[in-house]
Amino acid sequence: MQVVTRFAPSPTGSLHVGGARTALFCWLFARHYEGKFLLRVEDTDRTRSTPESIKTIMDGMTWLDLDWDNKDYGGRNYYSQYEQRGRHAEVAKAMIANGTAYYCYATPEELEAMRAEQKAKGLPQRYDCRWRDRPVSEAPKGVSPCIRLKAPQEGETVIEDAVMGKITVQNSQLDDMVLVRADGTPTYMLAVVVDDHDMGVTHVIRGDDHMTNTFRQVQIYKAMGWDIPTFAHLPMILGPDGAKLSKRHGAPAVSDYRERGYLPEAVCNYLLRLCWSHGDDEIIPREKAIEWFDLSGVGKSPARFDFVKLNSVNAHYMKEKPDAELAKLAAPFVSAKIGRELTDAEVELLAKAMPDLKPRAQTLVEIAEMSAFYFHSGAFVLDDKAKKILTPEAMKNLKELAAKMESLAPFTGEAAEDLFRKYAEEKGLKLGAVAQPLRVALSGSTVSPPIFHVAGLLGKEETLRRISAVG
Repeated sequence: MQVVTRFAPSPTGSLHVGGARTALFCWLFARHYEGKFLLRVEDTDRTRSTPESIKTIMDGMTWLDLDWDNKDYGGRNYYSQYEQRGRHAEVAKAMIANGTAYYCYATPEELEAMRAEQKAKGLPQRYDCRWRDRPVSEAPKGVSPCIRLKAPQEGETVIEDAVMGKITVQNSQLDDMVLVRADGTPTYMLAVVVDDHDMGVTHVIRGDDHMTNTFRQVQIYKAMGWDIPTFAHLPMILGPDGAKLSKRHGAPAVSDYRERGYLPEAVCNYLLRLCWSHGDDEIIPREKAIEWFDLSGVGKSPARFDFVKLNSVNAHYMKEKPDAELAKLAAPFVSAKIGRELTDAEVELLAKAMPDLKPRAQTLVEIAEMSAFYFHSGAFVLDDKAKKILTPEAMKNLKELAAKMESLAPFTGEAAEDLFRKYAEEKGLKLGAVAQPLRVALSGSTVSPPIFHVAGLLGKEETLRRISAVG
C-alpha cells in the first residue's frame, strides 16, 4: 500500500502555525514512506473562501518548502472541494439507495421547537430521528428535504488513533447528522469523507480538535463500505501562558514569521519539535527529519510555543548559512530599514560584515537593524548618549587620528586599529577613549560590531567622510 496523506486547509485566512505543523507532519510522513502528499482546499464556504487566502496558504507552504504531489486538477495545482460537490451529493444518494441515509422533511421551525423542548427537559439537544423510518409518501408539500445519515443507534464506534490510542464513543451519543442540506449543498462531514476516499488518502493526520468529527466520519465510511484510513490526531499548540495559541500571543500566521526575519528551515525545525521528538536532538536537518519521522514519536500532550526557543533555533540556522547567501536573504530587510534598495556592491559589503553580525543576531530583522548604519549617507542624528561621547577632547583626538589615517596605505581595519592603539599609548589614554568616539562617528551609536572591522569595510574615503560629518 502506498502511503497518501493530505493537508486540507480552509481558505478563509492565512496559513497559521497549527496548520503549518499539520502540513509539515503530513509531508514528512509521506516522504518518509516514499508516498504522496496532497493538497486539498476546502473551499465550500463560498462567502468566506477567497482566492487571496488560497494564494497565501500556498505561498506559505512553498516558503516552508512543503511541496505537494497533486499538480493538475483542471489546470489548478490543488484539489478544490467545492468543485466536487456534485460527487458528494451523488454519494449521499447512493447511501439513500443502500439504506444508510434518508430524506428528512423537518422544517427549521420544527427543529427549533424540538431543541427548545429538549432544553426545557434537560435532555441532550440532538435530532430526534422523526423522519428516520417514515416513508417519503408522507412528505409535506413545498418542503425541500435534507439528507441525513441513518447512524447506528446502539453499540459503539471505536477509533484506533495512531497518536492518541484507542478511543471509543457510544453511538447513542451521536445523532443522524445532515449530509446534504435542503438547498442541495453537501456538509463538511460528507465532503471530507468522499474527498479522502476519492483521493486515496491512507492516513488522515490533523489536529485533535477534529476528534469528534472523526467518529461521525467513520460512520460514513462504514455506510459506504469503504476502507477507513488511519487517523492520527495531533495535540494542540498552546501559547507561552498555556492558553490556546492565538493572535494575542503574536505572529499566529506563517507569513508573520517570514516578515519577522525567520528562516523557513528554522521554523520547520521548531514546528517539528512541537509534540514530536527524536531522543535529545534539537537541531534536525530536513534530510534527518524525513529519515526519522514517524507517528510513534508524536506525544499526546499539548506543546507550548516558546519564542525564546524559536529565536535560538533561528540563530543556529543563520550561523550555518554562508555569508553571501545570508546577505542576500537579509538584503530586503535592510532595504526596508533604510528606505531604498541595496546595490549589488552593498550586498557584497553586507556579506563581508556577516562574520561580525551573525554571532549577535537571532533574526534577519536584527541583522538589518545592526547593519543599517553601513549604508547611511549624510550625518547621523545622535542620541544624548552618543553625543556625550563626542567631547571637545574626543573630537580633537579624532581629528588628529583622521589626519594620520589619510596616509595609511593600504587602508585596512588592522592598520586603523594599530594606528589608534599607538596614538592612545602616546597620549596615555585607554584605547576606548579614542575607539568609542570613532564608533559614534562611523555607526551613529555607542554600540556596533568591532569598530575597526567596520572602518575596514567602509574604506578610507567613507571613514574620513563620517568623521568629518560629526566634526
